[in-house]
Amino acid sequence: MVHSVTIRKEIADRVLQRRGRYHLFDRLDPARTALVAIDMQNTFCAPGAPAEVPAARGIVEPINILTAGLRALRVPVIWVLHANERIGGKSDWELFFNTIVADEVRERTIESLVPAKQSVWDGLLTSPADRTVLKNRYSALIPGSSPLERVLRGLGIDTVLIAGTKTNVCCESTARDAMMLDFKVVLIEDCCAALSDEEHRSALENIIQQFGDVMTAAEVLARLR
Repeated sequence: MVHSVTIRKEIADRVLQRRGRYHLFDRLDPARTALVAIDMQNTFCAPGAPAEVPAARGIVEPINILTAGLRALRVPVIWVLHANERIGGKSDWELFFNTIVADEVRERTIESLVPAKQSVWDGLLTSPADRTVLKNRYSALIPGSSPLERVLRGLGIDTVLIAGTKTNVCCESTARDAMMLDFKVVLIEDCCAALSDEEHRSALENIIQQFGDVMTAAEVLARLR
């Protein structure tokens, strides 16, 4: 496991006391489930990239193992990549680039997120059957961010497995919105990466308490089988 932490016992106990069970889902239906793998692309995975998450490289092998198992079960794999374009000389997310991104890396970040340049990180094993979706906000499921909801509905999906980076930013944001849209949500803890153990764990604990389930890849595959 890339991150050396998991959900704290006191949080697990709280969950048990509140709903009488820890995991929400005893079984997952392969025909109604899809993997959404978020931001596993150069901007976040490459050494020295402007928004590098070093731990993201550590979840490449776990994601490859997971996707192989999912494809064998005919579970769709959807790669969600971040991209922002310039419109009239300005970015389509000016608030982010002008307030969240430091001056010295702003141009590098904007350039690295040009839509035409986006592809799945080359260490990840993909299949021609996989789908790729571009998003332009943290959450892939807020209005205007991406076509992900339409893709999921079109496939008859009601359960979303979430992997990728950062656990506490784009993964958590998408997980929260998925639940609000009445999708069942499972955040896959050993296939997500953040900048620190503490940030990773905070996202796991937020999701398990209010927004969905948290499982390892092995637990997910066992329930699908």
